[in-house]
Amino acid sequence: MHNDTSASTPATSGGRIRHRKRSNEVIPEDSKANGTRLLVNDKSKYKSMIIRAYSSIWMIGGFVLIIYMGHLYITAMVVVIQIFMAKELFNLLRRAHEDRQLPGFRLLNWHFFFTAMLFIYGRTLSPRLVNTVTSDMVLYRLVSSLIKYHMVICYSLYIAAFMWFILTLKKKMYKYQFGQYAWTHMILIVVFGQSSFAVASIFEGIFWFLLPASLIVINDIAAYIFGFFFGRTPLIKLSPKKTWEGFIGASVTTIISAFLLASIMGRSQWLTCPRKDLSTGWLDCDPGQLFKPDSYSLTGWFPQWFPWKEISILPVQWHVLCLGLFASVIAPFGGFFASGFKRAFKIKDFGDSIPGHGGITDRMDCQMVMAVFAYIYHQSFVVPQSFSMEMILDQILMNLSLDEQQALYMRLGEMLQQGVQGQS
Repeated sequence: MHNDTSASTPATSGGRIRHRKRSNEVIPEDSKANGTRLLVNDKSKYKSMIIRAYSSIWMIGGFVLIIYMGHLYITAMVVVIQIFMAKELFNLLRRAHEDRQLPGFRLLNWHFFFTAMLFIYGRTLSPRLVNTVTSDMVLYRLVSSLIKYHMVICYSLYIAAFMWFILTLKKKMYKYQFGQYAWTHMILIVVFGQSSFAVASIFEGIFWFLLPASLIVINDIAAYIFGFFFGRTPLIKLSPKKTWEGFIGASVTTIISAFLLASIMGRSQWLTCPRKDLSTGWLDCDPGQLFKPDSYSLTGWFPQWFPWKEISILPVQWHVLCLGLFASVIAPFGGFFASGFKRAFKIKDFGDSIPGHGGITDRMDCQMVMAVFAYIYHQSFVVPQSFSMEMILDQILMNLSLDEQQALYMRLGEMLQQGVQGQS
């Protein structure tokens, strides 16, 4: 039978057919959108669950070992994760044909990356580095000079890369090169703008890094399990396998886990003490009132035969309920954002470095959102909003020369002596 296409295919005045540009958006089929892609209907779900569980056990085991080794090793782990994330994101827009015509262009991307790393970690770790080398006068002077000119060094490296980029522009490659330039800077914002908060939290006490990270892991596992066995109602079109049953079940599990985990982690000095230098030795400190238990009587709330008459709760346990709520309700939107991002690029995962999970970026989408909130919450509602002796000493060691420190010492001695004489 002859098909008449004249009504459906518009023509130009010259008789040429104008084809409509196809959208890059991946549109799911109706059957898939109606629920056949849910985990509960996936025929190979048990095989994928075993692979995913095996990878998760290895990741959790390695994570626990690094936590035991201390603050510096955790920071190194974050750096390695950032490098893998950047590699996966760089490869998204990479074109082999164009790259062959632009020798050294990949190196330029990594130059920007490590310049950003030097800037972020230089600002975050400089007070700890000063405290580490205070006893060695030669190292102290060298480190003090590097910190003083840190911004100049980073800016010079960036400007050198910027000039390198301009000088390597090629005709007919402008669009690709400027696209890569913009993409590189977006990666720097996504990777460093968020994960730098995680590093800052580490040195405030491993507790403030470990607990938020653990809540995201618990929420992810709980959502997978609840969705695996009970998921029936699709949650969001960007992630067809996410269900309301998994979302609600994971939220309840995460908030309860936050309260219980805080009670366990909050009693360890290794996890609660802040680290003021870059050493790896054992910590001994007064963790503060947040980690000292308060007793609550249960008399009148329960019958006389109830075995417990009172319970002890750490004040920090009330704080972590906010972290648990954020991890279960808000942080998953980082995963939804990543899902939409992958759909735009028509990819299933950012990489394949973790069997059953995808790439490193696939595991870090929610972690990044959580790390920012955990640090902001800690600085806004936990840290006292006043100058402490440690903060003042850090500023003295970082910004004053040795001669100026000695002059300050003498001046303070004179002021204290005058104060004592005035009281007598």
